[in-house]
Formats: sequence, C-alpha cells, structure tokens
Amino acid sequence: MPSAPSSSLEGLYLDHHNWLTGWLRRRLGCPDSAADLAQDTFMRLLQARQAPLLNEPRAFLTTVAKRVLCNHYRRQDLERAYLQALAQLPEDLAPSEEHRAIIFETLLELDRLLDGLPLPVKRAFLMAQVDGLSYSAIGVQLGISLATVKRYLNKAAMRCYFAL
Repeated sequence: MPSAPSSSLEGLYLDHHNWLTGWLRRRLGCPDSAADLAQDTFMRLLQARQAPLLNEPRAFLTTVAKRVLCNHYRRQDLERAYLQALAQLPEDLAPSEEHRAIIFETLLELDRLLDGLPLPVKRAFLMAQVDGLSYSAIGVQLGISLATVKRYLNKAAMRCYFAL
C-alpha cells in the first residue's frame, strides 16, 4: 500500500522506485532494462523545473514511464533499421565503430527533433538531408507537388531550428 503523497522527488523515489521497476519489468521481461528505464523515468523528473504535487503518484509515474518506454522502443526500432542499412554496405565502405556511434546519435537527435511532424514531412526532410535528393526527385517519390515539397522541408527545418 502506497504511503501518503510524497512532497519531494526523493520521497517519490524512495516510496515508488521498487514498484516502478517491477511495473517495467513485467512489460519488458528484462530486469536490467527495467532498472535502467526506472532510472530514466526519475531522471526526467529531476530535469523538470519543478517537482509536481501528486495525489496519485503511481498514476503519474506510470504516465512518465510509458513515455520513457515509447522512447526506448523507438530507439530500438531506429537502431535495428540502422544496423540493417549498415549490413547492406560493402565491408570496405562500412564506417568505423566510432563513426557508427556518431551517426547513430545523430539519427536519434534527428528523430527527437522531428517527433510530432507528419510522416510525409519527415520522409521529405530525410530524403533531402540524408539521401541528398533534389526537391523534384522528392516530389516524384512521394507523389506531391514541388510547392508541397518546399512547404514540408520548410516545416521540418523550422522545427529543427526552434528546437535548438
């Protein structure tokens, strides 16, 4: 049974960390990943400007942990896609481990920056920035007009600019 609402992040951690880790373990099936994501959940709370006053701390923690879990799955999907793309490269063109790590971190940052944009906008931006396609080539591949390509790329660029 949970105790009275915690007035500090430390109290929230002490009262609910074990419960949250168990909740995540049941969803992930891996105690190590569950412990990491529980820590990530509390790190998010630490990075917030103000500790919230909570009547239902477990419901709040569940909401934050679900977001952390979604990010975890997105990262796994991105990593899997990246590794598949690397596997298709000839061995002599494959980047070094250091460059792989840098590229992957850049992909994660791009994914974070573009989060919330419609899929066609993301695709157009990536086709321009990663694949180096021209606006007309993007329009042909996506089946959209040149004006729409420009609008999509402007929207994505503005998102990146204001996120930084």
